[in-house]
Amino acid sequence: MSHSHQGLWDFALKLYAAPGVAEACLVLQDESDVDVPVLLFCAWLSKNDVILTAAEIARIDGLVKEWHETVVKPLRAVRRLLRKGPAPAPTKETETLRNGVKGVELSSEKIELAVLEAEGNALIAADMPRGENIANLARALFHYRSAEPDAAAAGALSTIERALAAL
Repeated sequence: MSHSHQGLWDFALKLYAAPGVAEACLVLQDESDVDVPVLLFCAWLSKNDVILTAAEIARIDGLVKEWHETVVKPLRAVRRLLRKGPAPAPTKETETLRNGVKGVELSSEKIELAVLEAEGNALIAADMPRGENIANLARALFHYRSAEPDAAAAGALSTIERALAAL
């Protein structure tokens, strides 16, 4: 391997902080129902030269899907709701609550990333086909959309791919 092996959490924070990536992830999350931790996981494996098939992405998504749907998404929904309401929100107190929920939401995503990292480490250790592969991201997007990306999704994807190549 051409680079030292970085943990998924540190990698995810670094990629997410790259210019345009946070916004691009939100576009894919909101428009294509992409699970961002899974997308960041696919990027991490690209950096580790692991090629993911569509079947592997589906299997890996399956490992975290219930957690994501029943824990992460409801926390996000509450956090987003608290921005504007319901009464008595928005107030200083409800903003404090919203920030608390944001922290819990991040913790829930960190737990999901830990599950993904364990799976990824097994794939990195396995004797799998290797190659610089940013196509992992396109295959992940297709998995969630079940259709070719529209202009917004394609633009968001290329922003993330460019940032990944620059890491």
